[in-house]
Amino acid sequence: MEDHGRGEYDEFALHGGVAVERLAKAALVKKNPLYLVEMRNGNSDMLLHFGGDLEMDAEKVRTVGANEALKRLRRMGVLPLDPQLDLLIELRNGTAHTTVGGDQARALLPTLAETVTILLRDVGMSFEHFWGRWSSAVHVAIDKHRGEVQRDVEVRIKQARHLFEDRFKGLPEEVKERALQRPENVVRAITIKNSNSLLALISTVRCPACDTQAQVKLVPLSEEPVGAELQPEALACRLCGLQLDSPEEIEAAGIEEAAFVLPPNIAVTWRADDAANAEPNATL
Repeated sequence: MEDHGRGEYDEFALHGGVAVERLAKAALVKKNPLYLVEMRNGNSDMLLHFGGDLEMDAEKVRTVGANEALKRLRRMGVLPLDPQLDLLIELRNGTAHTTVGGDQARALLPTLAETVTILLRDVGMSFEHFWGRWSSAVHVAIDKHRGEVQRDVEVRIKQARHLFEDRFKGLPEEVKERALQRPENVVRAITIKNSNSLLALISTVRCPACDTQAQVKLVPLSEEPVGAELQPEALACRLCGLQLDSPEEIEAAGIEEAAFVLPPNIAVTWRADDAANAEPNATL
């Protein structure tokens, strides 16, 4: 969960795949330790060992791999067929033939959460005991009543909140308070030159994860000669690391449009000598 929150999606796939494999083997053991036996080369030592009639050194013990463990649980009706879970294991094993493994792994958090939920129920372990402080984030990840964007944003907010708390863990409380009391209450005008000139304003709004001031990029909806209407395009918080990358994600975070009203000392206009050479201008 921490890997996913930091955007380290390759590490998330690795650790998530290992977690699923170990929990799957725990489910097999609970039913019968013999279900861990790898059916290979006709050697009966593993069969006798897991049956309790042969002692072996721990380093010599071999069990089924992740794919076979999942296959056995599916044959027993514990797990359903799930191509996304298979992809998670492939990414964990490094066998997925893709150059965008990290991007693919990012979308697999609900798959991980749903699989773990099924296996926890099968082994009789408490959801909250297993997930600890991540329980609420995982509940969101598997909540089908929320839209995909809303689920993703709510999980990222909870992840950022935990990472923010970790950042100040073990430090005096006043250190965190001082960090929270340093708002970036500035509005800066930036001209971005491409084939056409566009105006972007960097403003601030309360971060939904840590309550400090996060930076918000505002962009014009049109290039009218006077009075550009602005909308939030992206949000980034320097303290907790939360990033929202679209107006839809910002809306899903519960940030009201009124929060982006510009101060009265700022006027946005477009200076146009002629239609072909229009340039934006922000007056502070």
